[in-house]
Amino acid sequence: MARAVTRQRKIVNTALAWGIGFLIFFPILWTILTSFKTEAQAIADPPIFLGFNWTLANYEAVLERSNYGRFLWNSIIIAGGSTVLGILIAVPAAWSMAFVPGKRTKDILLWMLSTKMLPAVGVLYPIYLLCIQFGVLDSKIALVIILMLINLPIIVWMLYTYFREIPGEILEAARMDGASLREEVLYVLTPMAIPGIASTLLLNFILAWNEAFWTLNLTAAKAAPLTAFIASYSSPEGLFYAKLSAASTMAIAPILILGWFSQKQLVSGLTFGAVK
Repeated sequence: MARAVTRQRKIVNTALAWGIGFLIFFPILWTILTSFKTEAQAIADPPIFLGFNWTLANYEAVLERSNYGRFLWNSIIIAGGSTVLGILIAVPAAWSMAFVPGKRTKDILLWMLSTKMLPAVGVLYPIYLLCIQFGVLDSKIALVIILMLINLPIIVWMLYTYFREIPGEILEAARMDGASLREEVLYVLTPMAIPGIASTLLLNFILAWNEAFWTLNLTAAKAAPLTAFIASYSSPEGLFYAKLSAASTMAIAPILILGWFSQKQLVSGLTFGAVK
């Protein structure tokens, strides 16, 4: 039997959860607040939390100096393209490993995961030379492929975990009804794994969106995403904290909106499922 939870315990757990959540969100909140300060207020000691004169001058300066729309579009193409391409490759791979495992399936999964332990700087030089050789340096297609390959082990592992939860008897019943392999994957497996695929899509989109190492080293101007947009406000003359915070806020705003929208859709889906 489940142990009864006292009212006091609920209050303590709720307060602790909100406290941890606030600590995690505080750096983002501080960045947003700093973006509305002047440069003098941004470096004030002691720091000013709320008692300052709010200004939009930093956003005006950032928009005048940089083409924010171009950087945003590059980020959408790179993050979205690498995620979709990774899903197209990972779904068949995870299906075969989950439902038609071989003797070396677990070894392959562990090997794929071990590639994430390799420092990125260890393969920067050969990948940089390959991009020059194929003429794709500072191009979105190169970053789409590279980020897809970097995140592919995570995509396969996540989908493999979700697919393992689906009873194999359902697929066997579909085969007995005459479903081909393509129909089995498209019309039976995929609809049942939509929550897992959606979670995998969201996580890997965020990972690709936040990737800075490869985007800063393999782009210059044409394919530079929002990570390069933020880095451009760190100059030898010093850090302009207010303008840097404004650029960072503009870069994380799409992800915050996406996260809020995804949460609303998830809650709606759970509520609909419970009512149904």
